[in-house]
Amino acid sequence: MSLSVIFRRVARNEFDDAADWYEQRLAGLGAAFTAAIQQTLDQIIAQPDFYPTVFRDVREALVSNYPYCIYYRDETSRDPVCLSHSSRSIHLAGGSNSPLSLTGQHCHL
Repeated sequence: MSLSVIFRRVARNEFDDAADWYEQRLAGLGAAFTAAIQQTLDQIIAQPDFYPTVFRDVREALVSNYPYCIYYRDETSRDPVCLSHSSRSIHLAGGSNSPLSLTGQHCHL
């Protein structure tokens, strides 16, 4: 069975902003960031249980060489819940339909 990854809107916006920020700092750094995200997503698809559960069925995948994490639910779709800079405080609370709160942002589980 082939799994696919679909970014939630807030995760996509965070990704685009971060890639642009890195590219503005140094040409090619945005592409390197994008490659690191892709490598993490490939790992999620290949071994969905590889990353630790941080709250109920939400898993946290650290992005190598960058201060970002990908949060996703432990289910067949493997949709990323959020992409977040690791310096942000994250609050995981509520039931399966509650949002994941990222300092003012919400990513719906």
